[in-house]
Amino acid sequence: MHPFPEKEWLLGLSIASLILFLIFLGNSPLRDWDEGTYAIVAREIYRTGNWLYPTLQGEPFLLKPPLMQWLIALCYQLGGVQEFATRFPGAVLTALGVPLLYLVGRLTFNQSLPALFGSLVYLTMLPVVRHGRLAMLDGMTISFFLLLLFCLLKARDDKKYALGAGFCLGLITLTKGMLVVVLGGIAGLFLLANRQIALLKNLYLWVGMLLGNAPAIAWYVAQWQHYGNAFLQVHFLSQAFDRLGQAVEGNSGPPWYYLIELLKYGFPWLLFLPGGFYLAWKKRHTTWGCLVLIVTIVYLVTISLMRTKLPWYVMPVYPFLALAVGAKFSVVWQRSKFHEPLWAIFLAIIATAGLGGCVYFATTDPQPVLIAMSIVLAIIMGIVAWLIKKGDRNFIPVLFSGMYLVLALLMSSQSWIWELNEAFPVKPVAVLIRQRVPTGTQIYTSFAYSRPSLDFYSDCQVTAATVPVLQQMISNESYLLLDKETLPKLNLSNSKIMGEAEGFTLVAPATS
Repeated sequence: MHPFPEKEWLLGLSIASLILFLIFLGNSPLRDWDEGTYAIVAREIYRTGNWLYPTLQGEPFLLKPPLMQWLIALCYQLGGVQEFATRFPGAVLTALGVPLLYLVGRLTFNQSLPALFGSLVYLTMLPVVRHGRLAMLDGMTISFFLLLLFCLLKARDDKKYALGAGFCLGLITLTKGMLVVVLGGIAGLFLLANRQIALLKNLYLWVGMLLGNAPAIAWYVAQWQHYGNAFLQVHFLSQAFDRLGQAVEGNSGPPWYYLIELLKYGFPWLLFLPGGFYLAWKKRHTTWGCLVLIVTIVYLVTISLMRTKLPWYVMPVYPFLALAVGAKFSVVWQRSKFHEPLWAIFLAIIATAGLGGCVYFATTDPQPVLIAMSIVLAIIMGIVAWLIKKGDRNFIPVLFSGMYLVLALLMSSQSWIWELNEAFPVKPVAVLIRQRVPTGTQIYTSFAYSRPSLDFYSDCQVTAATVPVLQQMISNESYLLLDKETLPKLNLSNSKIMGEAEGFTLVAPATS
């Protein structure tokens, strides 16, 4: 692996990440919950021109700050209302986190190789790529946090870079609101541990704080003046502080919830993490070791103590786990020989699992792309296991290129958002509704819960209701969307059937 100038590394990483994050970005329907919700909010901004006070189905949207919705609305103006435009802003901003992590690593390691390895690990982490491609807030928040760290590290040599720190905090605030307190606090702890406390005397830092946070502060003041205490109650209490002490909407889990998430989706990189984390502990007095330990430990402890548990809350940890693995790979690369038999055993197991996946995809739901992905996974992991057994350091580039190809194949398939299989496909049902029901109509459904993605595609509000409520809605001449089990339970003598899709019947009042 020959050294190249930094600009070439940055360009290569940027191109590779943008390709992986953007290929076939619009090939799957929007997912419940965040994607469907943000798409509806952005579409209403696009249609009404109401940028300051976003709405959801005509009602005030007070849950999150609007930066993501603003960016999606801009994409709707340029490319129309569709899946690619919905996911494009978050995907691009998350992809840019890869070269940003390289820059942060370059400054913390003070050398290119571990920074490069760390950024390539981050690029090929399944949760990072998958969640980063979704219209969700976490990937772009991580990129803003990495940019914040870059500005703080560069400010050691050039005070003007401190100006950017305030703007990064403002961007985080306009994206995920109160998360800025946690990430800003972690950045402050890092400055303290890294003996950069003199930065607090930097005038550029405070000017950046003032200018960078002014838009976020102005938006918050505008919401409070417009909505009063209702905004404070929903945005701060329900969405932020309540999640600390109670499981919001039943999203709970044990304190080790996020460790299980890492175990579920962290392979193969999790295999190399113990060595990387041990190295970080040994080098805890260095900038990179200090950064990795502070972010991972403080952030993981914080989210583990929260009562509300959601899989994507763990996302900000991944760049720093990647740096730890990158450091371990750098040490291995600089040796002539190494001996790690456990690595070879576990990777051989993954290769076997790849063969099992090939059989599964070929017999249950034949998709050529997934079959090819399984074959590639088995071959690559087998080669990597063989190289590790030989003590050949070239397993590292083979593993990077193989994981990149595996992820590219997965993102090219129809299965990268596997949660879509948890409920009925919304698009055929939405087509039925759009053909038969006026835009914006309130519809009641017998399905167990309301689905924002169905609301988005149908351009109506479809609300879940119990059988007694549905019977009452018939009397009120409302539209109903009923499954096969509920249909015979209701008296529909004064209604008419408008059509059927995916096992659901659309029922309209007789007067329509």
